[in-house]
Amino acid sequence: MAFINFVTQIQFDFGAVRMLRQECERVGISKPLIVTDPGVKAAGILQKALDALCGLPCAVFDQTPSNPTELAVCAAAEIYQSEGCDGLIAVGGGSAIDCAKGVAIAATHEGPLSHYATIEGGSPRITAGVAPLIAVPTTSGTGSEVARGAIIIVNDHRKLGFHSWHLVPKAAICDPELTLGLPPMLTAATGMDAIAHCMEAFMASTFNPPADGIGLDGLTRGWTHIERATRNGSDAEARRQLMSASMQGAMAFQKGLGCVHSLSHSLGGINPRLHHGTLNAMFLPAVVRFNAEAESVQREDRLNRMAHAMGLGSGSDIPEAVRDMNARLGLPSGLAAMGVDRTQFDAIISGALRDHCHATNPRLASAQDYEQMLLASL
Repeated sequence: MAFINFVTQIQFDFGAVRMLRQECERVGISKPLIVTDPGVKAAGILQKALDALCGLPCAVFDQTPSNPTELAVCAAAEIYQSEGCDGLIAVGGGSAIDCAKGVAIAATHEGPLSHYATIEGGSPRITAGVAPLIAVPTTSGTGSEVARGAIIIVNDHRKLGFHSWHLVPKAAICDPELTLGLPPMLTAATGMDAIAHCMEAFMASTFNPPADGIGLDGLTRGWTHIERATRNGSDAEARRQLMSASMQGAMAFQKGLGCVHSLSHSLGGINPRLHHGTLNAMFLPAVVRFNAEAESVQREDRLNRMAHAMGLGSGSDIPEAVRDMNARLGLPSGLAAMGVDRTQFDAIISGALRDHCHATNPRLASAQDYEQMLLASL
């Protein structure tokens, strides 16, 4: 049976961060813990959030790593509890928001974080008792501000997904102004992450027509504006459209994702220094080619519909168009340029086969299929 749910309240506009205290009051948060990272703090964005709270007492955890870890989650949860906080505000990219979702679990639930991981059967163990969360994204990529999931590297070095409708932020404050001036490579990598979400969600065979429509529209916005946003960090309209694409990709991927993310999650767990969005960009061409043979993709003409949204002639043009886009954005030419080699393939494939996104790809991949995708992405 299909389950369709669009529940997050979103404030979307330039200057929307100024609504932060209002949203805290609406949600019932009187002393939040702000979860952010050193880069957001150095850029002055944390201070904008603090100013928007207008004196509301709060605590701050500003040490979220580029790929959130269970260690960081536990450190933030200790501050949450010791400071008597009653809610969370995530200010940052997907890492800070996912870290905050981990804190929402760890600060209110017993046991190790891995106990609540999706592949460990943990989703039903996440209860409505999680700490309430408000998300303020500062990049346009993961869309975690409107999603029910988080990706966290647990203590045994696995990169695991945590999914529950209780983890959906109570409010998302999407302020494109916070992304103005984002460095080009971070804009490109996070933007391709958003595009990958729109594409993989649309290709997923789960029945969810509203998500399909949202994903296709998000793909058009992201594909049309990612170069403008990358080349000119102060292009306000491009930033607005890219933030919308990011938000829409996450709304769409309640359908599920696929092999792009199975591979990215696995490789990102092996080498946390590799950027998730960049990995998605590397894997997209090979996975699109693999999915072209899926019965549901062929029957519903999904590749041609994506091509139309991207301004391309046909679905067969998509893999090369993505490669060309990666090159124009200045992203790596392939996995080898990122330091990945064949000696890592077995570990990557093993992780991909166990990943929560593996089963929702429109065509079930074998170990041999994953090996061919990795070879094609080198």
